[in-house]
Amino acid sequence: MLKALSRPAVRLVEKYLPDPYIFVLLLTVIAAAAAIAVERQTPLAVLRFWGDGFWNLLTFSMQMLLVLVTGFMLASSPPVSRLLQKLAGLANNAGAAILLVTLVSLAASWINWGFGLVVGALFAKELARQVKVDYRLLVASAYSGFVVWHGGLAGSIPLTIATEGHFTVEQIGVIGTGETVFSLFNIAIVLCLFVAVPLVNRMMLPDEKDSVYIDSKLLGETETQRPRITRPAERLENSMTLAWLVGIPGLLFLFDHFVLRGGGLNLNVVNFLFLFLAIVLHRTPQSLLNSLQEAIKGGAGIVIQFPFYAGIMAIMVQSGLAETLSGALISFATETTLPFWSFISAGVVNIFVPSGGGQWAVQAPVMLPAAQALGVDIPRVAMAVAWGDAWTNLLQPFWALPVLGIAGLKAKDIMGFCLIQLLITGIIIAVGLTWF
Repeated sequence: MLKALSRPAVRLVEKYLPDPYIFVLLLTVIAAAAAIAVERQTPLAVLRFWGDGFWNLLTFSMQMLLVLVTGFMLASSPPVSRLLQKLAGLANNAGAAILLVTLVSLAASWINWGFGLVVGALFAKELARQVKVDYRLLVASAYSGFVVWHGGLAGSIPLTIATEGHFTVEQIGVIGTGETVFSLFNIAIVLCLFVAVPLVNRMMLPDEKDSVYIDSKLLGETETQRPRITRPAERLENSMTLAWLVGIPGLLFLFDHFVLRGGGLNLNVVNFLFLFLAIVLHRTPQSLLNSLQEAIKGGAGIVIQFPFYAGIMAIMVQSGLAETLSGALISFATETTLPFWSFISAGVVNIFVPSGGGQWAVQAPVMLPAAQALGVDIPRVAMAVAWGDAWTNLLQPFWALPVLGIAGLKAKDIMGFCLIQLLITGIIIAVGLTWF
């Protein structure tokens, strides 16, 4: 049945879903028009919101570009390439490849969302080198594991409310991860998704006549030959000593961060880890630079689109549109249904504000008073917003850009499969939030 449903969904998306750049332009126009029509903002005010906020994601944009580049460089190093090859060797047919890449992506995304995006995409490429499988579904399966990130160890909302001095601390206090990430209802949702998402992906596997394969030669070589040195300068470019004099201190810093100081994972730490492991494992600067030249090709979408999303977020937040939208969706909620409607409202807002921390800043002033007035468990409502933020990433191409850049595909190639996952995972998460 899912195979039959996925075919029209894939055809529909391939035909009508524009490039993510067109998508962000349309969202910009819609957000601006809604701010003027609904919030009664003047066109000049909306223009100022948009222009003033346009560069607010510059740091994050660079972080995401580095997620793509450093992850690619690490995976293309000879030792990691061999490891990925061995792991991919566990899949001896297309169905096993789909199951394996989904499980790896789910596990990596639960640990850290940036780690999950890169690992899933790179593992999908390695599987495609070894197994004849529909490449679109393989990459979609790698991306679908991202749906669990906000219920995992790096979820920005549960970590925010577990931090001393967070912006709503006077209203709700400090709520530990034992009540959010490690709560019974959240663990139940995660476990259900770890079972359902791989199975759904497997059941969507097209017949051979409908499958789209990719020539493994187009995926690039996994290892490069050591060049012959003909110039004195090339001795430095191919010096293991120079690479390790910088790379090993970087790894020692990470040892200090994790072991001696008890630090945790965040996006900067993940990028630092990927970069310095890549420096050491490539062994020479020239090998690393060759990998960099290949990696950077997929980063164009991030560079041009993220500023537009920053502008959209500024319009949604400063005009009051995000707050109005959230309030409207939960206005008829009851004690029983508030987590469900919080989940739905967060999913809708996420289309325009695809940022977990930013979204909580927008929605917390609406959700928390409603939860307190109805006597609903605050951690459950917070996790409902977190899950809503993660859920519609299966529709919103913002977070897919690093995956698409690594895989060499377009959003229309994978979003038809993700649309089916959106429906299935939405039911699972809604049931878990409401009745577990």
